[in-house]
This record gives sequence, structure tokens and C-alpha cells, in this order.
Amino acid sequence: MRTGGGSDAGTAAAPLCHGGWPQARRAARLAVRGPLPEVTVELAEALGCTLAVPLAALTDLPAFDTSAMDGWAVAGPGPWHTSGRILAGDPVDLPAGPGAPAGPGGRAASDSGEGGPTGSPRTVLADGAAVEIATGAQVPAGATGVLRREHARIDRGLLYPRYDVAPGQDVRPRGQECRRGEPLLPAGTPVTAAVLGLAAACGHDRLAVRRRPTVELLLLGDELIDSGVPEGGLVRDALGPLLPPWLAASGAELVGCRRVGDDFALLRDAVRLSPADVVITTGGTAAGPVDFLHDALTAVGARLLVDGVAVRPGHPMLLAELPGGRRLVGLPGNPLAAVAGTVTLALPLLHALSGRPAEVPRLAVAARDFPGHPDDTRLLPVVRTEQGVVPLVFDGPAMLRGLALAEALAVVPPGGVRPGGRVELLAAP
Repeated sequence: MRTGGGSDAGTAAAPLCHGGWPQARRAARLAVRGPLPEVTVELAEALGCTLAVPLAALTDLPAFDTSAMDGWAVAGPGPWHTSGRILAGDPVDLPAGPGAPAGPGGRAASDSGEGGPTGSPRTVLADGAAVEIATGAQVPAGATGVLRREHARIDRGLLYPRYDVAPGQDVRPRGQECRRGEPLLPAGTPVTAAVLGLAAACGHDRLAVRRRPTVELLLLGDELIDSGVPEGGLVRDALGPLLPPWLAASGAELVGCRRVGDDFALLRDAVRLSPADVVITTGGTAAGPVDFLHDALTAVGARLLVDGVAVRPGHPMLLAELPGGRRLVGLPGNPLAAVAGTVTLALPLLHALSGRPAEVPRLAVAARDFPGHPDDTRLLPVVRTEQGVVPLVFDGPAMLRGLALAEALAVVPPGGVRPGGRVELLAAP
């Protein structure tokens, strides 16, 4: 097994041949000398990328005391005289005192009295006063809290509470979520839709991320068809629709997805000429009469890092380093076996290139018996129940029916897991 980030051709280590599943995943991460370079992109382009530096707040959040409810900002004990209105996005602009008329549009009028120089707004709410306020609007200084609309009644021009207003009630204080400069997310965090929203709320227009690793997917086999009902010995391609969106969600930039027939020269040239950081092939990893992948890798001067893994399904998977530092992941052709190869070799490799940390194992209780292979790890589609996770049927190497229903993939060690034991879970595609 390779144990470092790279070595000279003359000192290349022997490949990990039919080694254990945990060792194969580790070898995939170690195949990367370091993450891809940092780039800065617009928020709209960052989805699916990985943070290259910690995300820090550019402002307090919220940037000022805001109302958590529609209602009235009130000062002191009630009842209160009401006047004016503060909407989200308004500057705080209060009337001179109880009973003063609202300004144009129903918003609070400016005051040239105690609030400051002539023409400047009054920004302190006096005791006994209330101003109507919208959710998200800035709460004026001097306010005790916010009286919810449904907790209030107005009688003869006075506002009465149905319940007492406690200090700070229904007010989101400035900096409640974070303070300016505070680190929010570490480097290596995948940029999800929620991360984009947080970044925008904190004032970011652009993000420093790792360049997405480029991937070319080569679907091998003369027997594959892309549409219609298969017949006459042909097989409908399932991995062409399955793998690209899964790889993209894992941080990859797919630069090509094409079919390659069962021809040694075609495969050799496709591997040699691919511009991608990572080439992923499907099929051709075993020793059948048209399994040319090993020969093609030898012809292009590749170095095998992993050649077979003790896992079911998917044991004839492989990982190789191509000339120029590119990598190739060879997945078995059977669909569920290819999924096993993806979680074992492709995803750890892509995550390492993206600067994402190794996954922390997620454990769950086995609600039933998980039969194991005597020597190999098993990857089984499972669903969660109140008692724990349960294996699904239709888990053969060529089957996808169980995977389509699965909430996760369970990692079953050699020998299996008895009910009440714990199994590691991997995210299903």
C-alpha cells in the first residue's frame, strides 16, 4: 500500500492488492499530494465547492437590534400612545412624542427637537410611547421590547398589552448570531445552499474555495445502450445517469461523460488523452476477455495504487496514478458494485483533492442480523427504523432496487454484526 503523497518512479511502492476496505479508503486519500489551488469565485459559482479558508463574519449578525415579530416597539409600562411605523430597511425615525402625527406614507416623522440638530431624526423612544414595527425592522433605542400584534389591543387611541412585555421580549439583539470577524465555518467545509445563505447574510459577495477537481467518466462496454428497453443481449446503461450528479454533489466538475467500446486502443487513447484531474471508468477491471483496463494502464505508464479490495460487492475495483499526476479510478461494471467502488475510492480521492477532511464515521444500531462475509467487508443498502437500521433486499452487485430505497449504506465488517451491535453508515447517492 502506498503510504505517502507521492514518490519517484524508481521507488514506487507495490499496489495494495486485495487489501482491506478501510486500508483502500485511506490509500485513496494518500494518493493526493495536497488539495487543489485556492480560487475566489462569486457566490453563485461557489455551490458544491469547498471552503479554502475559514468563513468569517464581515458584520455583526444581526447588525442591529431587530424585531422578531410584527407588533409595536414599546417603552416603559403600558398603556402606550402609538404613532408612526418602522418597516424593515427603514432608518430609525421617530415622532417627537406621544400623539405626534406620522410622516408621509405612515412612517414615523422626523423631529427637530431633543433628538439632535434641526432636521435630524429622533432615535430614542420615550417612556409611554409605542411605534408600530415590522419583523426584521430596527428596534429604536429606549424600547423595552416588542409587543406582538396578537398580544395587543387598542382602545381610544391607547395600546394595551394582553401580557406584560419583559425587557428584550421578541427582540433579536445585535450580534446574537455572530460578531464581526468571528469564524463561522472551518476550511474544508462543503459549500451547500445553507452555506451560501450564511455567507450572504454576513456580507460576502465572493468566497475563497478550492478549485473543483475535474472528472471525465468513461463508460466501457459494447453492450450498453442509452435509451429504450434493452433486448437481444444489450444492457441499459444505469451508471451514466447515476454517477454524474452524485460526483457533482461530491465536489467534482464533470468535464466529460462518454462511451468507449470494447477496444484496447480506444481505451488506451481515451485514458492517455483525458484532460481531467480524475478519470473514472466503469467496467473492464476484472480479467475477462474484453477487460482491457489493466493493459491500457500499463501501456500509458500508469502506476497501480490499489488493485482489488476485500469488499462485497465491488472487489475488482482499482486506483492508479497516471503520468502527470492525474488519477484513475476503475469501477466495476455492475451498478451496485460501481457504487461500492465510488464510496471506497472515488469519493475519498475527490474529497482529498478538494481539501475536505476525512469523514467521521457515523454509527447506528443494527436492528436485525447483518450477515457478513468470512473475510471481506460488505456494503449493504439500509433504512432506518425506530429500533435501528435494517438491511434491504435486492442487494446483489447488479441490482439498484435496494439502493433506490436506501437511506444509507451500512459497512458490515467480516463476520457480520448481530442485532444490537453497531454499524458504520455511509451516505447513499
